[in-house]
Amino acid sequence: MMTDRIADLLTRIRNGIRAKHEEVIIPSSKMKLSIVKILKEEGYIKDYSEEKDERGHPCIKVVLKYDSEGNSVISGLKRLSKPGRRLYEKAASLPKSLGGYGIVLVSTSKGIMTDKKCREENLGGEILCEIW
Repeated sequence: MMTDRIADLLTRIRNGIRAKHEEVIIPSSKMKLSIVKILKEEGYIKDYSEEKDERGHPCIKVVLKYDSEGNSVISGLKRLSKPGRRLYEKAASLPKSLGGYGIVLVSTSKGIMTDKKCREENLGGEILCEIW
């Protein structure tokens, strides 16, 4: 049984990048879909689509993004808040990834947002992960 679905999402993307795959398939959920949507908006992945696997279960197909030299746009993914140790911060004390070059995803009362958007709207919440 999988207890941390966000860590599974990040691991599948990380493994796909290391293996130089064009796309990865991830079991679908609303939270995973909103995380993948933000990754697309921020330019870390090419595209994503909702599909069904061979059993008819919903899944997300993520098309990974590489530069002209074949290096991944995503340098690293790190899960910050874990099921055994949740991290909550107010808007004023949200961390910055690589001094603002990466993004930190935060689960707020208005959905999942980047750290920059949380500061603009003065919202805090659970710090999910860091992507750079």
